[in-house]
Amino acid sequence: MKGIIISVIAVLAMIQLMFEPGQALTCGQVDASLAPCIPYLTQGGDPSAACCSGVKSLKGLAQTTADKRAACNCVKAAANRYANLKDDAAQALPTKCGVTMDIPVSRNVNCDIIS
Repeated sequence: MKGIIISVIAVLAMIQLMFEPGQALTCGQVDASLAPCIPYLTQGGDPSAACCSGVKSLKGLAQTTADKRAACNCVKAAANRYANLKDDAAQALPTKCGVTMDIPVSRNVNCDIIS
């Protein structure tokens, strides 16, 4: 029993270190948040609940200006990987999910102006 408690504490400590405040947002986190949105972004229709959950998660992750700019650059890079990305769907994504975001989903946004 004592070994299990120590293991749980060790895992919690590792998780805390992975997400400590001030740590830069990674493209892996951004990609994971928006991965459920790929069908919507490439085919249109309505975003899934999982997609909107990811958009909301991304908004929560990107709080500082540095994180917003990093997320913007990651989103821009991801958008450019999909030739069939529908720009109108990408621009409407936050609104369709009921989220106000400072991070545009676009192939050609200037991320340096985001504050």
